[in-house]
Amino acid sequence: MRIKTSQSSGDRLSQSKSMVLQESDLPQKPISRHRRNQSQHNVVVSGASTFDPLVELKGETLNMAKISENGKKQRKNWSPMWTMLTSDQLLFYKDKQDTGQRSGGKSEMVDLSGAVMVWTTEKSSKKNVFQITTNTGSEYLVQTDSYATANRWYEAIKKTIDSSSKDRGFPLRRSNSTEHLPRHSSLPGYGSASPNTKQRNPVHRRSINMFSSSKLKHSASDSSDKNGVKNRLKKFISRRPSMSTLQEKGLIKDRVFGCHLLILCEREGTTVPKFIKVCLEAVDKRGMEVDGIYRVSGNLATIQKLRFIVDQEESLDLDHSQWEDIHVITGALKMFFRELPEPLFPFKFFQSFVEAVKIKESRSKVQTVKKLIQQLPKPNHDTMKLLFSHLHRVLAYSRKNLMSTQSFGIVFGPTLMWPELDAGNMAVNMVYQNQIVEFILSESSEIFNLDRK
Repeated sequence: MRIKTSQSSGDRLSQSKSMVLQESDLPQKPISRHRRNQSQHNVVVSGASTFDPLVELKGETLNMAKISENGKKQRKNWSPMWTMLTSDQLLFYKDKQDTGQRSGGKSEMVDLSGAVMVWTTEKSSKKNVFQITTNTGSEYLVQTDSYATANRWYEAIKKTIDSSSKDRGFPLRRSNSTEHLPRHSSLPGYGSASPNTKQRNPVHRRSINMFSSSKLKHSASDSSDKNGVKNRLKKFISRRPSMSTLQEKGLIKDRVFGCHLLILCEREGTTVPKFIKVCLEAVDKRGMEVDGIYRVSGNLATIQKLRFIVDQEESLDLDHSQWEDIHVITGALKMFFRELPEPLFPFKFFQSFVEAVKIKESRSKVQTVKKLIQQLPKPNHDTMKLLFSHLHRVLAYSRKNLMSTQSFGIVFGPTLMWPELDAGNMAVNMVYQNQIVEFILSESSEIFNLDRK
C-alpha cells in the first residue's frame, strides 16, 4: 500500500494516522510484530522502504544480580527487577511504576550490542540462571524459578543480541574484564555459521580472542606466581645443606642437653661428659653444706641460660658470679639427666633392676645389683660411679645439708631411670625407682668398690 502525503481525503488521512504508532500508545496485549505492520520511529511507512523492528518482550519481574562492571568484580546481590527488552537494550527497573520515568526511574540499562549470553550453573546455586556479558566487560546474572519463563527470555534476548550485533556490524572490543567469554551462537561468525562465514568474519574471531586473552593472561599470571613460589621453595629445600655440612662449617653445633650419652662421650673422647664433671666439682667445692642441696630448685631462667651456653659450647666458668647460686648448677645437672633420650639406667635394664631390688636377702641383692651395673655400657657405668661417689660424699654432711638417702632416692629416682613404655602403674614404678637409687647409694662403697685405692 502506498500512502501519499496529500490530506485532501479524510479517509486517506485517517488511514495514514492509523499507521503511525505513538510512544504513549504502546499496546498492552501481544500483537503482530511483522516488519510491514508497524514502525517504532513515528514515521509513515512507505512501500519502498522498510525498517528493522524493536524486538520487545512484555515486562516481567526477574531476579537480577550484577557481578561485574567494566571488568571489575562486584559483590553478587540478587534483587527482583521489573525487566523489559527493547531492540538493543535490556532494561531493569526497581519497580514497575518506574517504567514511566524514562531517565530517572531506570535502574539498570544493559547494552546488548556485541554481548555474550550463556546458561550457567557455576556462578550461582539458583536454578535457571543465565549470564549476560556486555562488550565492555560488565556481567549480569538473570534468574527466575520458572524454566519456561527463563527460556523464553533467554531466546528473546538471544535474538536481540543477534539482530543488534549483525545490524551494527559490532566487533567485540577488548575490555578490562578478566572473565573468559565462551563462544556463543549469538556472536556473528560462530554457532550455526558455516566455515566460509567464519573466514569472512575474521574481525569477530580476533575480537573474541583479544577479549578472552585478558582472562587467560590473568589466570596464567596467577598460576605462574603460585608455581614460582612452589619452585623457589623446592629449590631452597633441595639446595639446603645437610646437617653434617653445617656442623663441619661450625654453623650448627652438636647439643649437649638432649644428646645420647654414648654419642656425647664419643664426641668428647671420654666416658663421662665434661658438663657432669664440672658440675660435680662445683658442688664439691661450695655446696656440700648447703641446706637442701639437690632438693631445692634453682631459678629456671638462669638454669636455661646455663643450658644455652653449654649447648653453644662456649667457655664455661661455674665460678663466675652469675652462677653463684649452687642450686642453679644442681638444677642444670638434673635437667641434663632428665633430657637424655635414654636414661642413665638403660631401658633394657629397667625391669632387671626392679626384680633385683625385690630380693629379700641383703647380700644377694647387693651382688645382683653390682653385677647389673657392671653389665652397663662404659659411659653409663663410669658416669653412674662418679655420680654416686659424689652423692656418697654429700651424705657425709647430712647434718648440715639435711639430706638423706631417702631424699636422694626421691630426687634422683625418676631422674635417672624410667621405663621405655610406661604401660604399668606410674606410682608403682616411681616406688621402685626411688628404692633402687636409695639402695645403690647406701651400698655404693660395696657396689663401686669406693674404699679400695
